[in-house]
Amino acid sequence: MSGRKLRSILLSALLLTAGGLGLSAQTFGSYTPYSIFGIGDLATPGTAYNKSMGGVGIASRNHRFLNPLNPAAVTARDTLAFMADYSIIQDNKMFRQGDMRSASNTANIGDLMISFPIWRSSAMMVGIMPMSSTGYGYSYSFSDPALIGRTGNIDYSAKGQGSLYQLYAAAGVTFWRRLSLGAEFIYYFGKINKSFTESFSDASYNGASNGHILQLSAPAGKFGLQYEQPIGTKASLTVGATYRTAANIGGHTEHYRYSTGSAQPDTLYHSLGTPQGLRIASEQGIGLSFRYADKFQAEFDYTRSDWRSSGLDNAEGFTGNLAATGGKSVFTASVSESYRLGVEYIPNRNDIRYYWRKISYRAGAYWKNDYFLLDGNPVNSFGITLGATLPVFRWYNGITFGIDFGQRGSLKNNMIQERYINFSVGFNLFDIWFQKFAYD
Repeated sequence: MSGRKLRSILLSALLLTAGGLGLSAQTFGSYTPYSIFGIGDLATPGTAYNKSMGGVGIASRNHRFLNPLNPAAVTARDTLAFMADYSIIQDNKMFRQGDMRSASNTANIGDLMISFPIWRSSAMMVGIMPMSSTGYGYSYSFSDPALIGRTGNIDYSAKGQGSLYQLYAAAGVTFWRRLSLGAEFIYYFGKINKSFTESFSDASYNGASNGHILQLSAPAGKFGLQYEQPIGTKASLTVGATYRTAANIGGHTEHYRYSTGSAQPDTLYHSLGTPQGLRIASEQGIGLSFRYADKFQAEFDYTRSDWRSSGLDNAEGFTGNLAATGGKSVFTASVSESYRLGVEYIPNRNDIRYYWRKISYRAGAYWKNDYFLLDGNPVNSFGITLGATLPVFRWYNGITFGIDFGQRGSLKNNMIQERYINFSVGFNLFDIWFQKFAYD
């Protein structure tokens, strides 16, 4: 692929991403009732390559794909190559609570990143991907005969939408061909809108509309290391570790409550301010990867993030529309953990007769629990992933397809159960840019 063609593809991806970021302010980038709490539903980080292997990547060193999960992995690349990755994701969910059922379908960008060499065994990567999404909408009518007999029908509705994104720049260097170190600067930013409305059919009663507009930003850092130990002439074992710092949340908030209707409209409450004492939690991760030649890889990752001191469970606009009862908030920040396993198999990358033997096949599994409790109950997720990368053109260009089957929550304790099938499509771009020509 020529540099001109690659630049055209990258420009198209940038335009698509800009459109996607603008669209996310008007439509749902993700949809789940659980996103009413905190900063929303945390996105699974990584590219379609990472997602198709259960979300692993802390110990991955693959010179064919960009890996944003560990900044030390940026050096696993061809020293003359320019690399890029762009992906989109589609989220399909089915919800169940008691006898009630519903479904949703949403789409969002998965990532956009580029990587290039700096000097010898060092390289850099910049990109953007979702950090969290807020998307929910529900309504119900009060059914108490004693109440509606006096006031008429009363309807209640709630809606929330918005996203937080992470813009990042990472750099890494490799020492002695085995030890790689990396550092990354992260800037979280985005806007979340939450609104709640009560209305009366009897015009002599006023309804109420209240809500929260959260314009948030937060800087953070991430550090990573990877150590690769050869085993014989074809195999290797890699240990990886990451640490992401906590991030103090800044920005602007607006909270309001209006009396609506024909009886006596009025502003009941309006507050402008900045988030105080709120944090995005730090995260620690460790991974172990085994690779045999360019045919097989298996990896296991573990991550942990403690949100209990984030302050989100006591902050206006972050606890949904639920009031604290009995001295205990319905939404309680907790400890998030994840366990992930992924494998990759390529029959013969250099096969010249059978295309299917050049395809990279992947599978994975994961279990994780969210960063909050509901009425003291954990919200767990588990699933399996499948995927493949189809080679395109020459070198390492390809199209990656991934699918994620999973379940979140349960039917116990009046919770909502989510069953989902998520799709991801990634475009892996590779070109030799940084070479000196022998002749002019």
